[in-house]
Amino acid sequence: MEHMFRTRSGSVDVTLARSDDVWILGEHRATVESDGRLKIHLSNGISGFATVAKVGDCWWVHFKGHTFNFERIEPGASQSGDEGGLTAPMPGKVLQVLVEVGQTVSAGETLMVLEAMKMEHRILAAASGSITEIHFAAGEQVQQGSVLLAMDEQD
Repeated sequence: MEHMFRTRSGSVDVTLARSDDVWILGEHRATVESDGRLKIHLSNGISGFATVAKVGDCWWVHFKGHTFNFERIEPGASQSGDEGGLTAPMPGKVLQVLVEVGQTVSAGETLMVLEAMKMEHRILAAASGSITEIHFAAGEQVQQGSVLLAMDEQD
């Protein structure tokens, strides 16, 4: 099965194959254990159990202390996403806003912290630039896809 997903680092093409209870993604494998847990086996020898949640067209994978977000792109849909804006990956509550309008930020800097599914999710700057708008304050609820803040990226 061919799929396309949007991640923080860009769009990726994914080919999934299934053999019995094993899902194959390139050289990586995932198996569903008898108790329903998902065990991931990476090509570099690292393996462990993952927690997976699906919200709309987004898949959230929590593995080895890291959270990965994969948004499925429907065939024929735009792959660019919202340029210059940062959106809520899932419904949740804003815990912290760590920036102010006009502030210069670096790529990878944490801009906002959300709480969703009883976990904290950090919203990071994809590039260096300056914050132009902040749409939510700490304590406010957000929906998946809500534009949280906007920034002008530096060239």
